[in-house]
Amino acid sequence: MSAHNIRLEVMQLLEKKVDSFVEQFLIPVEKIWQPTDFLPNSEKETFFDEVKELREIAKDLPYDFWVVMVGDTITEEALPTYESWLMEVEGVDNEGNNGWSKWVRQWTGEENRHGDLLNKYLYLSGRVNMREVEMTTQHLINDGFDIGTGKDPYKNFVYTSFQELATYISHNRVSQIAKKFGDNKLSKMCKMIAGDEMRHHHAYSEFVTQIFKVDPSEMMLAFQYMMKQKITMPAHFLRESGEKISTAFEEFSNSAQKIGVYTASDYVDILQKLNEKWEIGKMTNLTAEAEKARDYLMKLPERMAKISERLVLPDETKTFKWVEPALVR
Repeated sequence: MSAHNIRLEVMQLLEKKVDSFVEQFLIPVEKIWQPTDFLPNSEKETFFDEVKELREIAKDLPYDFWVVMVGDTITEEALPTYESWLMEVEGVDNEGNNGWSKWVRQWTGEENRHGDLLNKYLYLSGRVNMREVEMTTQHLINDGFDIGTGKDPYKNFVYTSFQELATYISHNRVSQIAKKFGDNKLSKMCKMIAGDEMRHHHAYSEFVTQIFKVDPSEMMLAFQYMMKQKITMPAHFLRESGEKISTAFEEFSNSAQKIGVYTASDYVDILQKLNEKWEIGKMTNLTAEAEKARDYLMKLPERMAKISERLVLPDETKTFKWVEPALVR
């Protein structure tokens, strides 16, 4: 039987557990937080006073912080790209409304709240050029992304396991910085988003754990493939208005590194955590090729750590069109 057919069989096997995955890792709509829980209440007479307070506190946040906030928001708002991509994964049947397609839609429903909340906060803060932010968001959705997984569910679940943890780290660090500068409400917003991302990480990494139980060699090879080509961030095509595709991503990443929101060391730490979670070093009964993949993955964190230590960031900071108002006190 071909690897393609085996993957489809494994997805169909795991589909029987999707309802339990939803119950374990997602939260019912009526019980989960919503964006307006953390924003000034437009139904109250105190709305304008609350907005004024939000804007005053926001003035103390530094420039690179706003670059990262905007980049994170745009990444969250490109959700249509991620949903459409996952709906094309082998074993996900949107037309047939199977269990996996229900998972993708309910995961999307939770994720949708993130960009909604952050976008409204940015708008009220007065610290960014919202039209530029909106154009960048539209460009990113128009440009799509290519994360190197194709329709392979094994590779896609490695990617989402990694990426959800990376997103947790980013939002959690932004929360910590906001708190340091006295913006406790923004800190709470980002902390709640980070909590969602961690739950989603646990979900996708559990999918991989389950696949390792039934198809360990092919799952190992998929993991190795994704780490060899490196995990591409979902906003890797980021660009500002009037610019070419992908021209803003490196500068955005530099800002995130400078303020410690997401660094090269974090990338290595995530790989190490996945190795430990999936007990890669203990895997047996593998094909010869998969054994080589296992050994490669076990040595990779140390190799990448040495490379990350040599990373030098540029001294100059790019002035983004999104964040020009933040330069004016």
